[in-house]
Amino acid sequence: MRFFSIVASLLALNSFAKCTPIAHQLPLGMAIGEPDNRGNISIKLFAELEELSRIVDISYCVGITGISKPFQCSSRCNDFPDFELVDTFNTGPLMSDSCGYIALDHGTKYNGKGRLIVAFRGTYSIANTIVDLSTVPQEYVPYPDDPENDATSAENYKAKCNNCTVHTGFWTSWQNTRPFILPHVEAAKKKYPDYQLHLVGHSLGGAVAGLAGLEFDSMGFQPIVTTFGEPRLGNSGLRDWIDLTFSLPSEHAPNGRSDLKAGRYRRMTHVDDPVPLLPLQEWGYRAHAGELFISKPSLQPSITDIQLCYGDEDVNCIASAEVDESWFNVVANINEVTANFPENEQEISRISRRWGIPIPARYKIWQLFFAHRDYFWRLGLCVPGGDPMDWGRGRYDFGEDDSTLEKVDL
Repeated sequence: MRFFSIVASLLALNSFAKCTPIAHQLPLGMAIGEPDNRGNISIKLFAELEELSRIVDISYCVGITGISKPFQCSSRCNDFPDFELVDTFNTGPLMSDSCGYIALDHGTKYNGKGRLIVAFRGTYSIANTIVDLSTVPQEYVPYPDDPENDATSAENYKAKCNNCTVHTGFWTSWQNTRPFILPHVEAAKKKYPDYQLHLVGHSLGGAVAGLAGLEFDSMGFQPIVTTFGEPRLGNSGLRDWIDLTFSLPSEHAPNGRSDLKAGRYRRMTHVDDPVPLLPLQEWGYRAHAGELFISKPSLQPSITDIQLCYGDEDVNCIASAEVDESWFNVVANINEVTANFPENEQEISRISRRWGIPIPARYKIWQLFFAHRDYFWRLGLCVPGGDPMDWGRGRYDFGEDDSTLEKVDL
C-alpha cells in the first residue's frame, strides 16, 4: 500500500501543476530546449555580477555581528577597500524582518564613476520563507500616485500600474524599510550626484529590492537592480509594469521590446532553485523579464554557464521546470508497471533511477539550503571569507587590469 500512496501523491502533484498553464514565448523559429547562442554575456558583466553576489552576502552580517564604519565586518568587507558605510537597517522580526546596509563605493571601476549601493538581506528562517511565499496578494499602488493618471496608453502606463497586485508580505516589507533608506539615498545623491544607484538583494531581499527599484525609478534616480533568487512579486499587471519601467525585453508590456540584452534589472536564477518559481503561477503570480540563468548545478559557474533569457518566462531558463512534462509522463508509466514491483520505497528508488524521473525545481524545497544560496558563492553566513563551503574554492581572477576585465581560468 505504501507504493500506491506514493504514486497517488505524485499524481496529485501532476494534477496540481497542470492548473492554469502559462504561455511561454520564444524567439521566432526557436524550439523548446533547442541550443542557441544567446548565453554569452560580457566578461565585464560577469565580473560585476560575481562582485555583487559578495556585496549582498555581506548584508547577512546585519542582525548578527553587524557592519561598522568605515566598512568592516566578519564577512567579505575586506574585499571592498573603497567602500564607505552610510548606515545599516533592520526592521526586526515583527516588522517583516528586512535587513541590509547602505554604502558608498568611491572607486571608479564601472563607467568611471562611484556607486551608491543598497543591499537587502534574505531571511535566515526557512520556515518564514515558506510562509512568506504563501501570502495572498493585494492591490499595488505606486508611491506617489496621481489619481489623474490614465493607464490606457504606454506613455501613462509607467505613471499608474494597470490592474496590478503585489505579494502582501513583500510590499509590507518594503513599506517598513522605506523610512530607513529613502533619507540616506536622497542625501547621498545630493552629495554625489554622479554616483550610480545600485540595488541588490538575495532571496526575499531581492523582492524588496525590486519594489524599491520601482519607487526610486519614479523619483528619477534610474537605479540598476540586481537580484539573486528573487521570488515572483505579483500578477501579470505588475510584471508588465516592471518590464516597461526598466525597458526589459518582453512580449507582454505595452510597446514591448524583442531584443535580447541585460538591462537595468538583472534577475539571476539558478537551476534547481525553487524560489524563483514561487509563489505559484496557479495563484496568479508571474515572473518579469531580465532573467540571467545559471545552468550549472554546482559551484563555481563560469561565463559559459550563464545564459541571457528572453522575455518573462523563457522555457530555456528556470521556467523549464514548469513546462517539462517528462516527469509527469513517467509518473503515468509507473501505474503501468506496478504489478511487476514489490510495494516498497526501495523499488520506487529503483524506478526513479531506471526511468530517470526529474523533479521540477519548485518542488525541491531542500534546495533552499543549496541551489537557492549558490550564486557564484554560497551566500548567507556571516563568517570570515563567507560560508565555510567557500573556503576551499579559488577566487575568480579577472586579471590585474580592471579596465579590460580579461578573465583568467578559474
